Parts: sequence; C-alpha cells; structure tokens
Amino acid sequence: MQNVTIGEFKARFSHLLHLVKQGEEIVISYGRRKEKVAVVIPYRREGDGKDARNIGILQGKGAYEIKDGFKMTEEEFLSR
Repeated sequence: MQNVTIGEFKARFSHLLHLVKQGEEIVISYGRRKEKVAVVIPYRREGDGKDARNIGILQGKGAYEIKDGFKMTEEEFLSR
C-alpha cells in the first residue's frame, strides 16, 4: 500500500493507476498534516469468484416446522 499526497497523486496519476490495475492500493493524504482522506483500490466485479463468500455456513444446523392450520393475516405478517 502506497501513501501519496494529493499533489503527487495528480502528478503521477497514470503511473499510480497502472499500479492499482496490478492490485496495489493507494492511500491519498491531504494538507499539512497529511491526513488520510481516500484509498484507491482495484475494481473487482461481483461474482468473478475471487472473493466468494460461503453463505450456507449454518446449513443443516437448525430446523423449523409449520403446523397444519397455521394462519396469519397480511397485517400481522407486515407489522413489526
């Protein structure tokens, strides 16, 4: 992860963008105190398989049963 000031970011934009495309993260700082204000990260599309999440981690660990004759009005269903 590289830290650059806003001036350096503007001056080296093309080079820094090339680094981001290769997977690098760039932190942009601003002002005399060089306060960190932003991070430029690589764009990854949803579903490309790189950052897949295991959603079914609790599958098979619980159960429920709805009895015959169970009734609920729409108002009951939608109320909090």
